[in-house]
Amino acid sequence: MNILEIIAKKRDKKELTKEEIEYFVKGYTNGEVTDYQAAALVMAIYINGMNDEETTNLTLSMANSGDMLDLSIFGKNVVDKHSTRRSWR
Repeated sequence: MNILEIIAKKRDKKELTKEEIEYFVKGYTNGEVTDYQAAALVMAIYINGMNDEETTNLTLSMANSGDMLDLSIFGKNVVDKHSTRRSWR
């Protein structure tokens, strides 16, 4: 699996698998996927969209890419807005 194949797949209006999405998020957060490659994939997603499963997998992969806080002390229905942390070189 590589990022160029993932970009081409979404460019060609195909559905990305959970594994492909996780590969992208992990690769981007650890610096293996470059900014311009991420931009190309985001453009393909913007133009061709994502279905509900892809959107869910991207959201969960991004959420799981960083530290997670345990907010259960605040009750059952708690939402936390956060972003994926990336170390910039």
